Amino acid sequence: MNMEIEKVLEKLSQQRYYARANFIPIIRDKSAVFLYNFVRDNGYKNILEIGTAIGYSGNIILSAGANHLTTIDINETYLQMAKNNFEMFGNLDKVTIINNDAKVVLKDLVEKNQKFDMIFLDGAKGQYVSYLPDLKNLLEKNGAIFADNVLLGGMVESEDIIPHKKRTMVVNLRKYLKAVNAYPFETELIRLEDGIAITKVKGE
Repeated sequence: MNMEIEKVLEKLSQQRYYARANFIPIIRDKSAVFLYNFVRDNGYKNILEIGTAIGYSGNIILSAGANHLTTIDINETYLQMAKNNFEMFGNLDKVTIINNDAKVVLKDLVEKNQKFDMIFLDGAKGQYVSYLPDLKNLLEKNGAIFADNVLLGGMVESEDIIPHKKRTMVVNLRKYLKAVNAYPFETELIRLEDGIAITKVKGE
């Protein structure tokens, strides 16, 4: 781990402890480092995030060099905390926060012909595959979709019987991975912690 990301994670430690103590889902530690390096090394500047929670990942993305983050979450309580955390970290002026269902927002962004260098997908896991057509239209050429938690504790690749509460989510994540491994997409699956899928759109 380089010194830059160590300092970022140290500054975010209170956010991280709060989220874990209150069962608020945030990106895991090694995946957070991978996300930071991915944004920084690729020079992504204009990023869309689906699943704000309390702004933890968003602050990592902005600390990695992004100029602007558009972030979506349906949970108003989380978003108020996220706003406070962005402000505390000095990033509020770089963020557009949208409180709505991602499905609605994505279609609106497509209609407005918005484009993003990268999309960080960390919202409702069972909805990833339904978001995909809009995500494709929102990506700049050579942009990437960074989807977190795609293996869901190993259940997505497991042949065991899936618990009923998780079954729909697992089925839909399997559909997502199948879709992003077919034309016009190309995807690298990173088996780090809960699984990361990095997807790009091939030239058509």
